[in-house]
Amino acid sequence: MVMDWLLPLYPWVKSLHVIAVITWMAGIFYLPRLFIYHMAEPVGSTTSETFKTMERRLLRAIMNPSMIAAWAMGLTLVATPGVIDWRAGWWHTKLLAVILMTAVHMHQAAGRSAFARDERPHTERYWRIANEVPSLLLIIIVVMVIARPF
Repeated sequence: MVMDWLLPLYPWVKSLHVIAVITWMAGIFYLPRLFIYHMAEPVGSTTSETFKTMERRLLRAIMNPSMIAAWAMGLTLVATPGVIDWRAGWWHTKLLAVILMTAVHMHQAAGRSAFARDERPHTERYWRIANEVPSLLLIIIVVMVIARPF
C-alpha cells in the first residue's frame, strides 16, 4: 500500500509525536515520585486521599492519552515512505525500548490501582529504583533515533 499522501504531513506528525512523547515522559517520571510521597502518608488520611486523586488524574488525563498519541503518531511516521530504512538495526532496538516503556507505564498504572485500593505492595525504595528505568529507556530511544548507531 502506497502511503505517499503522508509525505506532506510528516513535519506535523513528527511535531505531534515529539509533544506526545514529552508529555508521556513527564508523567512516567512524576507518577513514581507521587507514589514515594504517598507511601509516607497513613492510609485514609486526607493527604493520602489527595495523592489518590493526583495519581488518577495524572494517569488518566495526561499519561494515557499521551502514550496513545505517541504510539499513533509513531506508527504514522513509520508508515511514511522513506522514514525508516527497514534494513537498519536501530529501529528494532528503539521499538523494543518503546515496548518496554509501555510496560513501565502499565506497571505504574497497576501501582496506581493498588494505591487507590489502599494497598502498598512495593516499598518506597522499590519505587525509587523503578523511577530510574524510564530514564535508561529514554536514553536508548533517543540515541537510536538521533545517532542511529547501527
